[in-house]
Amino acid sequence: MSDQAVRTGRDAIGYGVALLNKLARSRAIDRLGLRKRTERVVFEATRTGFRTAGALTRSFTAATKLGRPARLPSARGTGRFDLTPTEDQQMVVGVVAEFAAEVLRPAAADADTAGTTDAKVLEQSAELGLSLIEVPEELGGIVTERSAMTGVLVAEAMAYGDMGQAVACLAPAAVSTAISLWGDEIQQATYLPHFTVENVPAAALAIVEPRPLFDPFTLKTRAIRQRTGYLLNGVKSLVPRGAEAEVFVIAAQLEDQGPALFLIESDHPGVTIEAEPSMGLRAASLSRVILQDVPATQLGTLEDYAECVRLSRLGWCALSLGTAKAVLDHVTPYVNERTAFGEPISHRQSVAFMVANIAIELEGMRLVTYRAGSRAEQGLSYAREVALARRLCTDKGMRIGTDGVQLLGGHGFVKEHPVERWYRDLRAVGVMEGAVLV
Repeated sequence: MSDQAVRTGRDAIGYGVALLNKLARSRAIDRLGLRKRTERVVFEATRTGFRTAGALTRSFTAATKLGRPARLPSARGTGRFDLTPTEDQQMVVGVVAEFAAEVLRPAAADADTAGTTDAKVLEQSAELGLSLIEVPEELGGIVTERSAMTGVLVAEAMAYGDMGQAVACLAPAAVSTAISLWGDEIQQATYLPHFTVENVPAAALAIVEPRPLFDPFTLKTRAIRQRTGYLLNGVKSLVPRGAEAEVFVIAAQLEDQGPALFLIESDHPGVTIEAEPSMGLRAASLSRVILQDVPATQLGTLEDYAECVRLSRLGWCALSLGTAKAVLDHVTPYVNERTAFGEPISHRQSVAFMVANIAIELEGMRLVTYRAGSRAEQGLSYAREVALARRLCTDKGMRIGTDGVQLLGGHGFVKEHPVERWYRDLRAVGVMEGAVLV
């Protein structure tokens, strides 16, 4: 068999089926009631020649030596404008959507009240292998090419269950993705094996700083160059699961050169974590991270930082899609069943038009977000598309949340219905930077 044929076969394997093979060995699918569905899909995939990848042993030292960083190639475009998910993506999203419906949605109200995601939910999400989506095969991952679009679809499906818990579950994947995309061979060999096993460490990507009109390209957190690395000083805000994170990717100003990303471990005495209660995303356990002379290593280049901001914003757009769809699916039956003056309130034009506008705006948000994700996956320029998606998802997402509360009237203001929580979460889309990455 030729080298080209071998490579074609490897590319055809598909990360979706590899992930499902991992799920088939996981205890989580029994607790989630997904055993039968997963085994059926795995059987069909195995019969046609798909395979799974093994995971490496977790270690905070470089367990393997890489001659150079492992980088995933961009997905190959078809030459057609087609945003239909592949079969592999549909399988992965199907499992994630069931997890969101069966686990995240029922736990959402309690997680919002408690201000944290339950440890069992985090454990089950880790067993789904969400942090593997961007890790190369040679480091224990399951993919052979860049899969930003898969990250978009997964984030959307998770947020349909609950955005706050979705952010908490996806936070470690943001760090593994950043290291996969921009880490050097030492950073990859040292950290990525942590994210290929069930006991995935808590980790967070921290960009936001606590000040008005925050600009991610004008940072007050400073990186001071030393002989063996850098020292970081500053404060980061709205960091998911900051109190339990073992590893942080921190955005800081590199002297007079510009903003860049840095890797730190949380066990250094210069790292202080403070709780930061928020209006929305309460289940994400948002924290403030204070850095005082914390040793760090640079992750990627100055150009990579801009890429990180764009991919993070794309992730937040995906989260807004899932939550906005949850609003639409909740208010539609409500206005059809709620009666006033002897007829459903959906018979009123003002109500019907408001619901229709939610559906119309959601389709626009989804189209531009998918287009940005598709171009990012293929290695094409997507800065314009991300800018459009962020503007649309910020403005229209907040509007959808507001209209959802309005359509429910007094019910929209109380916690009996989840729309008030979705309203609070959707307002975070225009504020947050970092935290998630696709």
